[in-house]
Amino acid sequence: MAKGQAMRSLTGRLLVATPALRDPNFERTVVLLMAHEEGGALGLVLNRATEVPVAEVLNGWGPLARDPAVVFEGGPVRPEAAICLGRARPGAVPHPRSFQQLTGVIGTVDLSGDPKALRDTVEGVRVFAGYAGWGAGQLEAEIAAGAWFVFDALPGDPFVPQPDDLWPMVLRRQGGIMAAVAHFPPDPSMN
Repeated sequence: MAKGQAMRSLTGRLLVATPALRDPNFERTVVLLMAHEEGGALGLVLNRATEVPVAEVLNGWGPLARDPAVVFEGGPVRPEAAICLGRARPGAVPHPRSFQQLTGVIGTVDLSGDPKALRDTVEGVRVFAGYAGWGAGQLEAEIAAGAWFVFDALPGDPFVPQPDDLWPMVLRRQGGIMAAVAHFPPDPSMN
């Protein structure tokens, strides 16, 4: 980025791992960027479900969790930390202390609050253990090196019922050559 040039924030957009990205933490992942500033970026991996039910680790939150109602691996940074995404009901305005809007109807949910208080305004949540983080300029360098595609997110992306299908689904909806990338084999040497 040239000196004096303002950085364009990618907050609310998707990072989709290119087939060239072989880091096991991010291979074939779709990451929702929660923050992207001069000092770095933070995102959540949307397509790595665990087998741990939300109801087992967060009392009272199970009924609000979208299927699959399990905890997701949000990324390799601070896996003991939980971040919760919620989707506001159409026309509803969740209380700002319990729901911080990220983009459109998607926002973060305060897990220390009462989940029953959100049932009328939030139609579902997804809980992530850990997050993905990049230092100043690191994400931009990875994008320039061809590790990530950057696409617009749809409101349903963080809550797809088949998270393993998200990577090819996002690529296919781009059309053209991106749709063809969705069929790239996990290990090209085996093709």
